[in-house]
Amino acid sequence: MDGTDATDAANASNRRSSGFKTRTQVAEARRQLLEDISPHERIDDLSLGRVDSRVLAESITATRAVPNYERAAMDGWAVQARDTFGAGDRSPKVLQVADDTAESVPDTPVGPGEAVRVHTGSALPDGADAVVMIEQVTQVGTEIEVFDAVTKHENVASVGEDVSKAQSLYDPGHQLRPSDLGLLKSVGHDRVSVYERPTVGVIPTGEELVQSDPGPGEVIETNGLTVSHLANRWGGITTYRNVVTDNPAALRAAIQRDLTKDVVVTTGGSSVGTRDLVPEIVDTLGSVSVHGVALKPGHPVALGVVEGTPVIMLPGYPVAAIVNAVQFLRPILKYMGHLPCESPPTTSAQLSQKIPSEPGVRTFARVQLEATVTDTDTDTDADIDNATSTIATPTRTSGSGVLSSVALADGWVIVPESREGLSAGETVSVEQWEWST
Repeated sequence: MDGTDATDAANASNRRSSGFKTRTQVAEARRQLLEDISPHERIDDLSLGRVDSRVLAESITATRAVPNYERAAMDGWAVQARDTFGAGDRSPKVLQVADDTAESVPDTPVGPGEAVRVHTGSALPDGADAVVMIEQVTQVGTEIEVFDAVTKHENVASVGEDVSKAQSLYDPGHQLRPSDLGLLKSVGHDRVSVYERPTVGVIPTGEELVQSDPGPGEVIETNGLTVSHLANRWGGITTYRNVVTDNPAALRAAIQRDLTKDVVVTTGGSSVGTRDLVPEIVDTLGSVSVHGVALKPGHPVALGVVEGTPVIMLPGYPVAAIVNAVQFLRPILKYMGHLPCESPPTTSAQLSQKIPSEPGVRTFARVQLEATVTDTDTDTDADIDNATSTIATPTRTSGSGVLSSVALADGWVIVPESREGLSAGETVSVEQWEWST
């Protein structure tokens, strides 16, 4: 054993003897980690076809107006509005057809007492200042009868009605949506500057882990796979590494290799057992600010920073790894990549049974949702008299190693630190965390 390994062993022994006598609150743990890091400032210049869901790194203004010409807002006839004044059902105004070719961009100008056929979106002919809807016109040979008067600019989209030239559209930090891409193209932008997606190295640890065909004492590696895809969904670009055994030198090398990433995530080896070496190794390379968080399942999470790179050390139990990934990896990725960190959607439901919890600990209880229909009127079977409610049934209130309890759940109920459990029949918010981005 060299000097470094001896130091790691001594630190591990100290932590194992002390255990988790104190556990940091979730909000405080997150605050401490965010305090020690900064968002990256790397930028990509990309075409519009590649920036959906990306975050703008520049202000965007319109380089041209939309529309950039006066256009018909309805199918009908372009006219001079004053020629229609007084038109009605019993006394139509008669105008001469100057052009009836129905072209999308008619070239024929409109003079006094004349009309030109136009379609929605076509340019308004010179001389015209309004459009009569086709439903209000009857054509008789080379003349039309107008049965409804129009005012100046009626049924006409003026220049810049949608967007004016040089109008400010978006600020840096805006996450682009498909509708934004259409608007950007319409105002003359083919490329924009966006922040690069943050990079993540995911390192599964544990000598018992295998990728397939487990033998006695072996376990299929799932945490790294799950966390890698969650990180991608949350805006990261993930490198999913091979399993690293519980060897100090191997673990140290794996962590140092991924310090080129924006975030390093390890799974397993984060507690205080004899093979839980990761926090001690991170502490020798940098610093561990949090080891043990007041949440359940998954309190043996550790958070640290090495050379400016956040290192999130997730527990080895699958549910504990997922809970902590949502609580810590997701906000870190959003922060590092300038991404908005919106709360996941929730569904209001009624608990079918009690959920126990420990005071001072934030508890995540996995639940399934079921819609029930109650007949509120005994005199009729009409659907209008039926009420729908949603019932939340816990799939598991304990057991952080039971992956199916999350995979088969619709979400989880968060019991706050201030509560000692939730009662059956209580209305709760079910956080559908896996639907969020």
